[in-house]
Amino acid sequence: MKQHPEIRENFELEALNTLHVPARARFYMEVESASQLLWALDWAASGQQDTLILGGGSNLVFAGDFRGLVIRMAIRGRRWERVVDHRATLVLGAGENWHDAVLYAARAGYRGIENLALIPGTAGAAPVQNIGAYGVELCDCLESVTALDRTTGELVTLDNGECRFAYRDSLFKHTPGRFVITEIRLGLSRNKPLALGYRDLQEYLVDMPESELAPLDVAEAVMAIRRRKLPDPAIIPNAGSFFKNPVVDLAQFEALGAQHPDIVGYRQEHGVKLAAAWLIDQSGWKGFRNARVGVHNRQALVLINHSGGSGRDILALAEEIRDSVEKKFGVILEMEPGIVAGPESA
Repeated sequence: MKQHPEIRENFELEALNTLHVPARARFYMEVESASQLLWALDWAASGQQDTLILGGGSNLVFAGDFRGLVIRMAIRGRRWERVVDHRATLVLGAGENWHDAVLYAARAGYRGIENLALIPGTAGAAPVQNIGAYGVELCDCLESVTALDRTTGELVTLDNGECRFAYRDSLFKHTPGRFVITEIRLGLSRNKPLALGYRDLQEYLVDMPESELAPLDVAEAVMAIRRRKLPDPAIIPNAGSFFKNPVVDLAQFEALGAQHPDIVGYRQEHGVKLAAAWLIDQSGWKGFRNARVGVHNRQALVLINHSGGSGRDILALAEEIRDSVEKKFGVILEMEPGIVAGPESA
């Protein structure tokens, strides 16, 4: 491994974000270890450069060029720790491909993350968003993360509670830039009950007795369902679900239900989670396209970049959708991806 990462200038980022929007970084480095990360951050600080940590580029929108240092996390590695009876801890470097890690665990017979198959991005980015799908969230099995605390320059270990997980939320979103995750630990099991509560999964696996299902069967079912509903970013550029499912109180849900009897909602401990896709579809956006960007015709939560649109094109469409849903339902949608502002909007 090289002692220091290579410094590249005026680096094109279009291939490194799944929306494939054009943007350039004034400086760019790929780091393969915590020591290289420290060196890169010190280099940026010495030149008073802003920094952006980049994983798989699947959950952000570049609204313009980045006039600082983009650091791409390329810290690899998978290993098992504390393998006792049916339980084990899977340790992943932050730069590991998340989907590949899911399949790696499922093929080994370990349960816990199989419902999160085919979610794009890297292992290090997964806790930031607390990724989730088909009734499972990362926080359900994450034991701890190792991260560089940029306020002290030291590596720290944060356990599950310290990460302050919530729906698509975490400590890392509330303290942006402070922590850079270098490694995560997942507590998995060979006999944990499979999460099969979602109707799509039940229908897909209806001919397979639950007692005979392996985690790989569930992962493959999730992959098939997602491929049927969601576009492949390599073919149709997108950032996955663009909006969070909003949570409203019971009184607001009942009022909405009186006006819209078909409204889709899921009761939770602190309210009702509405289906953002249904709200967007009912507002007339599903399948919409303008000259450059649009909304996927099978999943209204997914904005697509079909003809070389810019990040600003994507964000303008997102604002139109938000305004439309708020006007029709009185519900404000929150965008999931982070926005990297261009210099003129900084």
